[in-house]
Amino acid sequence: MNIPELPQSPDSNSPSPGRILAERQNGVPMLARPREQPLFEEESEEDALDLRELWQVILKRRWTILIFTLIVVTAVVTATYLKTPIYRAVLTLQIDREDIKILQVGEVSPGETGGWNNQDYYQTQYELLKSRSLAQRVINQLGLADLPPPPPSSLAQLKQWLAAWLPKTDDAKPEPPSENGRIEGLISGFLGGLTVEPVRNSRLIKLYYDSPYPKQAATILNTLAKSYISLNLERRFDATTYARNFLQERLQQVKVKLEESERGLVEFSRQEQIFTIGDKGSIVGQNLEATNAALGEAEKRRIATEAVYRQMLGTRQGLSQVLDSKIIQDLKQSKAKLEAQYQDNLSIYKPAYPTMVQLRNQISQVDSMIGQEIGNIRAAIAASYEAAKAEEALLRANLDRLKQEVLTQQDRSIQFNILRREVDTNRQLYDGLLQRFKEVGVAAGVGTNNISIVDEAKAPSFPYKPNLRLNATLALVLGLLGGIGLAFLFEHLDDTFRKPEDLEKLLGLPVLGMIPMLKQARGDERAIALIGHDDPRSAFAEAYRSVRTALQFSTASGVPRLLAVTSAMVSEGKSTTAISLAIQFAQAGKRTLLVEADLRKPSLHKALQLDNQTGLTNYLAGGEVHPANITRPTHISNLFAIPSGPLPPNPADLLSSGRMVELLTLAAEKFDQVVLDSPPLLGLADGLIVGNLCEGILLAVEMGSTPRGCVQGAFKRLRGARVHVLGTILTKLEARPGAYGYYRSYYYYYHTDYYGETTPDTKKLLVEGMKAEA
Repeated sequence: MNIPELPQSPDSNSPSPGRILAERQNGVPMLARPREQPLFEEESEEDALDLRELWQVILKRRWTILIFTLIVVTAVVTATYLKTPIYRAVLTLQIDREDIKILQVGEVSPGETGGWNNQDYYQTQYELLKSRSLAQRVINQLGLADLPPPPPSSLAQLKQWLAAWLPKTDDAKPEPPSENGRIEGLISGFLGGLTVEPVRNSRLIKLYYDSPYPKQAATILNTLAKSYISLNLERRFDATTYARNFLQERLQQVKVKLEESERGLVEFSRQEQIFTIGDKGSIVGQNLEATNAALGEAEKRRIATEAVYRQMLGTRQGLSQVLDSKIIQDLKQSKAKLEAQYQDNLSIYKPAYPTMVQLRNQISQVDSMIGQEIGNIRAAIAASYEAAKAEEALLRANLDRLKQEVLTQQDRSIQFNILRREVDTNRQLYDGLLQRFKEVGVAAGVGTNNISIVDEAKAPSFPYKPNLRLNATLALVLGLLGGIGLAFLFEHLDDTFRKPEDLEKLLGLPVLGMIPMLKQARGDERAIALIGHDDPRSAFAEAYRSVRTALQFSTASGVPRLLAVTSAMVSEGKSTTAISLAIQFAQAGKRTLLVEADLRKPSLHKALQLDNQTGLTNYLAGGEVHPANITRPTHISNLFAIPSGPLPPNPADLLSSGRMVELLTLAAEKFDQVVLDSPPLLGLADGLIVGNLCEGILLAVEMGSTPRGCVQGAFKRLRGARVHVLGTILTKLEARPGAYGYYRSYYYYYHTDYYGETTPDTKKLLVEGMKAEA
């Protein structure tokens, strides 16, 4: 393998580094800068929810979900076992609608159901069942105040034990509660165990009572129901007795007032001679109403006849009565026939012929008959109009007379109306009180009750709570939901790149390739790039061949001759990418030079097993070192490399010197492809200097590891230094459940029987990918 001859190093009178960098377009062949584009594109929200992506997140974070679920289920099951079992007794009550109402405003029939009043009634009964007075009554009957409190549960004992170990801030002991406070606490505890649940669309009510003792729970419910029924009977009896006494007194008073008002009304009507017929009012008033109605009808008829009459005065034969007259229509038809016959005979006879004269006389006779009939119709219209006027005048005169009579009677009926209204009011009040008194009398026998016990409470055999199966199921569901939520929270907080679309949206650059992670076998000390070289059918080698193909279309002139590879941070695979791309270019038949431009942490000489005693730094430092002396062949055909050499104290100054520009210019002339391994961008100026010396630069980003802010800052530095960024490469892609689905398809397409065989590494990737897809 021959090393290409390189020109001697320039003399010491070379221009200054700043001048060389400013005028480097005359030395290193550079491509035209692309048109400025926006730094970062705004991320747009997905139009549709990607269920496959959500499933991949669940697979990726499955251990987080399982551990969180296990913790929740364990905690809930443990707390369930430590709690005291509570037994629940059940009793069913039937409450019918109350069948008596006393002096309600408005009319409510007995046994009415539905409506707001019905809801209010039942809601009142529910609150009475939960009243403190009823609770105290049951407590007194059963003597619950004298019973000892139930023993604390294991969980409560654990809390007390923990509280005993905690430091106490106050040594003062709490004062014991007073007797009233103890009774109030007992009532509150009693009501805390009681539950009132109405059965929907029925008159049944379920009563539940929770207690650590099953027999006590049943006894309390049965006693509560009986006390509630007794209390209801007492309330009904008291209400009925009070209502009867009250209504009886009011009836006597209203009866006396009604009799006095009726006598006064009859005596006044006799004195004033005011006659009425039932509820229709006086006779004069009825006549006035009838006359007023008749006058209205007469006015309608007069207006109608007047309209016809005025139309008659304006026309002679255009009246509707004339046009609709059967006689006139028959006469016009006869006239038409005679005129037609006359015209037919006129072609034969002369007008003086007797037949013609006779026809003319007949036509004249029909005309006179038509005129006579029209005159009769007009006379009838005029007569109707005059009759309607006369009728209206008579009715109007009669109406005026009746109005005067009514006004005279109204003057005399003021006191009469007052007396009549008083009589009506007293009669209505008396009828209402009498009806209510009879209803109360019928309901006075309170032997029947509207509340009954349907099913008495029995001592439960099994505890109601805690329900281990229910709690475990709820804990499992909540744990899974919480674990999934926690997984999505972690995924949301993950600021790395999980898909190439994320990188493309953030930077506005294409992703030229996706490189899978290649794990080394135990005892294998070869560089990863060389492992991919030794297995050309592996997914790793194929991924870099894809990047090489993409670079051919990155510019109008193909692959940039001077190409640099960099990354935002260390350990993102930029050196492996530089070596692998150089290998791919060499395998494609290009004479390729690999330059180790990372003068702070070089690694290419170790990967290619080259001597690093002399290298790039020896040449850049201005020594008498020829470029051919630092260019070394490798064991790979067409691939040459320049190692870094000894580490300098000022790498940035050396990289920005004029000797670096001259070296790259000479390398671009002697080699088909030059690849530079550039230092990381963040915190260092070396990468920006190398990027400006090259025609294009590739940005390597480690998938799932590099934060977005670091990549964004690195790209901003590149754009600020006007470095031509060709695109990005996603490295260290893991073929595991939860990884991006496209890559598994990628491996499958290129590394199955399509090539005739499958390598062991590829088989492993395929198996893992198929499992994840399933």
